[in-house]
Parts: sequence; structure tokens; C-alpha cells
Amino acid sequence: MAQMRALGEELQQQEAMHGHGHERDMDGGDSNKKARAGLCGVLRERKVVELARAKRRLVEVPYTATLAHAANALLAGRVSAVTVAAPPGHWIGAGGSMIVESDPATGAARKHYIGMVNMLDILTHIAEAGHDDDAPAVEDGGGEQPVVDLDRRMSVPVSSVIGHSLEGLTLWTLHPNTSVLDCMETFSKGVHRALVPLESSAENVVAVELVESAPVYRMVTQMDVVRFLRAHGAELGGVLSRTVRDLGAASEAVLAVASRTKVIEAVRTMRAASLTAVPVVDAPVDAHILQDGRGKKVVETFSATDLRDCPVAQLRSWLGTTVTEFKKKVAEYRRDGSKPLDAVTGAQATDDIGDTNNTAVDAGSGDEEKLPPPREMVTCSFESTLGEVVEKAAERHVHRLWVVDDEGMLRGVVSLTDVLRVVREAALGEDREMQHIVVLE
Repeated sequence: MAQMRALGEELQQQEAMHGHGHERDMDGGDSNKKARAGLCGVLRERKVVELARAKRRLVEVPYTATLAHAANALLAGRVSAVTVAAPPGHWIGAGGSMIVESDPATGAARKHYIGMVNMLDILTHIAEAGHDDDAPAVEDGGGEQPVVDLDRRMSVPVSSVIGHSLEGLTLWTLHPNTSVLDCMETFSKGVHRALVPLESSAENVVAVELVESAPVYRMVTQMDVVRFLRAHGAELGGVLSRTVRDLGAASEAVLAVASRTKVIEAVRTMRAASLTAVPVVDAPVDAHILQDGRGKKVVETFSATDLRDCPVAQLRSWLGTTVTEFKKKVAEYRRDGSKPLDAVTGAQATDDIGDTNNTAVDAGSGDEEKLPPPREMVTCSFESTLGEVVEKAAERHVHRLWVVDDEGMLRGVVSLTDVLRVVREAALGEDREMQHIVVLE
């Protein structure tokens, strides 16, 4: 509850900030026109709907779908999260939001998006079996381990796990006329994705809307904005040529897991720490599972995407393996190109994990989808330029780069949240300087 209250307060603060910003935009039209040039001008001119139009249809599941169906939809659509839809008027919705899909002809509400679920939510639900009072235990070499009734735990409705993570608590929506700069404000605070209606009845509204009704939505993610930055590098000035150290883009606090950590334990601790990925280090297993990774040899990444690529039929046996063994099994499965079992028919695509052609994926059609290359560890140094970080993140489709020294020892992490934060700060700093010059003239 404390987390929910804290998030609610943060949402109110962000709404207030957006509101004040909109008043400045509307009241200060002349000054804004003078600041069209430069980095800030580019990011203000371009609208988030431009990013949304290129996206595939949402991957969604009904609120009555089982967790097994949701997991298969994630794998079939090659996405990191699925939206959950319910009948209109049935639910309050995640975080108090009211995001409704309406009929394009009549405007009548057709469905209500009540939240979002990712594979980490599903696997944490499974991992919690170890804390059930009535869960039996067996000897598994490393001590007694709970027997997980996987069929029972995967048969519960997907709606039962909504809100168990910070990301699932709130659905964000951006008005189509929101500038890329305002979108970056939201994403620089750790919001990873937002729904964007391709058209909206709301007027004079930019940035975050907590109430929205539209016939068609698309999902815009942090990665979409990073790809925009890469595509418009020539227009963005010198910010991309500055180093990670100079911009303060890296966090030196980074939690890691040892390579021999059991997957089920890693999942539990990652969820408790609100982490979707951790570096895997060459070190003994820590009693607390998560350990300070600084100064340790980083060997690979363990992420929610790895979890998503585990077929439901293999969950029971794979969750008890070490992180390193699990990564090998997932890589083999991906290489074989095996299709998911019992996938939800009619699943639509949400997010761009593994999206190689921007075409809708019908999970029940059996159509072959081109699989992305195996996910590898991607690193940078403090002296890497932001442009190099953006290029690596966009090219390899990773949401963080581990900062390492010349010996490959872990020193920090640069996330997409960090990238968008420092670019926005540079844009606003440049804008203030230009405004100052205009005043002096």
C-alpha cells in the first residue's frame, strides 16, 4: 500500500508539472517561436503520433484469460507486456485511469484497458508458491524445494496479477499532439511505455491524459524515442557527441546476480527490487541473491525478455536451473525457432521487442515470424559518447548498457531512462541559453 500511495503522489506531481508546462506553452507562444531552432526546437516540433503510426496493433488478452494464455501471447507476439481488456464500466482500471476503446462509427465504448502484465509478473506469481503454507517440499540437491503446482497457478485469470508490480499499477496515455520533448519528460521518470490514440476528441491537451476514449491505440515505448534520436542525430546538435561521464548518464549503483543463482530466486528478488534486468557476474552466490555488482566481472544479462522466451511447457523444469543454464536453454529454443504452444488466437502486437517488420502478428495463424538474433550482453564505458550508446541500444534492442572498465569489470549502468533524461536536460539547457540571448538582443 505504501508503494501505491507513493506512486499516486508521484502521478499527481507529474500531472501538476505537465499542467504548468502546458500553460507556459500556450501563454508564451512568441517566445516559443523564437526557440524553434536547435535541439529543443526539433523535439518540440515533432509529435508522438508520428511514432505511434509506425507501430503494430496492440497485443491484448481478455481479463478472463489464464496466465498460461497470457504467457503464450507474450511469446507469440514477441513483446515484453500485454494489455488486459475488460468490458466497459466493469473496472476502475490501473492507477485510476480510464482508457477506453470506442466504436469508430458510434463512439460507444467497446472495451476498457484495465492494466498491463509482463512475464516477470507471471513468473513471480509462480515463484510465490514457495511461500504457500500448504506447499509440499522435496529434496533437490541444494536443500528442500517447494513443489509448484504449475498447472493450478497458471490457470488463474490474468486480471489477478494486475497491479502486483509498479509498472502494472498505472496505464499511461499520451495525447497524439504531445511533443517528443514532453513524451521524454514522462519516459525520463521511468515510465517505459504509454498508449497513444491515433486520434483524440480531447482538445488543447498535450502529454499525459488519465482519461481517454479513442477507436485505435498504439503503444509507444522508450525504445521508439531512442530510435527517433538515432534517426535524427544530425538535427540534434552536439549532445550525442558528449560522453556518458560528461552528461552524468550512468548510475554507479548496480545490483547483480551470480551466474549460479537459481532462476526462481532471481525472479523473486528482482520483483522485490522492481528490476526487469540484472547483470550476471562471475562471483559466489550471495545470501541475499542480489549483490553489489561493482568491480565484478560481468558475463551476461538476465532479463524479463529471457523469461518471456521460456515456453510455458518448459517452465516447471527450467525455473529450477541456474541463470546460466536457463540462458543456454532459452538460446537453444530461440535458435530452433520453435512456435509457442496453445497461443491465444487473435493476439495483437504491443511493443517492439523483436519487431523486425512492424507487421501485426496473429498468434493463432501459424505464420512464421522472423526471430531476432540471440540477445547478447551490450556494454559501454564512461568515455563512450551518447551517440554510441544510442546506436548500440537501438541496433541491439537493449534497454540498458552495462558500463565496464578495460578489464570488463562492472562500473555502472546506462538505461534508456537515463538516455532520455540527459537528452531532455541538454535540450532544455540549450533552450534557456537561446532565450537568454534573445532577451539580451
